[in-house]
Amino acid sequence: MGGVMPSIGNRSSKTFKPKKNIPEGSHQYELLKHAEATLGSGNLRMAVMLPEGEDLNEWVAVNTVDFFNQINMLYGTITDFCTEESCAVMSAGPKYEYHWADGTNIKKPIKCSAPKYIDYLMTWVQDQLDDETLFPSKIGVPFPKNFMSVAKTILKRLFRVYAHIYHQHFDAVIQLQEEAHLNTSFKHFIFFVQEFNLIDRKELVPLQELIEKLTSKDR
Repeated sequence: MGGVMPSIGNRSSKTFKPKKNIPEGSHQYELLKHAEATLGSGNLRMAVMLPEGEDLNEWVAVNTVDFFNQINMLYGTITDFCTEESCAVMSAGPKYEYHWADGTNIKKPIKCSAPKYIDYLMTWVQDQLDDETLFPSKIGVPFPKNFMSVAKTILKRLFRVYAHIYHQHFDAVIQLQEEAHLNTSFKHFIFFVQEFNLIDRKELVPLQELIEKLTSKDR
């Protein structure tokens, strides 16, 4: 099990995996600051749009890192509740079960507990984000041709963590008074993936009703 188990008293500073930092002073850091400023305006539809003159790959990269950090923190608050016993399979309600494969270390999908699955998933995402050939942090280094397909796979997998939290641990989220935080984060995530068509609709089905509810007010 990766990361430190959070104690409820100081949970705000805990994350499941180490936070992925964007270097200060870099162009991506400026983009992240822009994203944070526009989010503050409260209009999420506007906040996710590609800023004028910016590169789509870079915008997707910065936001993908940000979503990884957000989910990392949100899952970090409920790891006490997501155990081998309580979540013997990685599911999102009774109809949806996820099996893990990363195509390299584990080629054939394996059935495993939710904490194990999420540990595999977040470690895999971290490895992608740390790979300078995939997520270049230096100015002028181009993104690879397969960048968008890698980003789509990352976002598709991160969605599954939201889906698991909502379906299996929402009571714990309410108990910890984190529901507003979770809803805002997920709404931002959904608006972003909808804006750039980054996740197939069929992948979003486990949270379809929630997505309709969260997005209907902003059409």
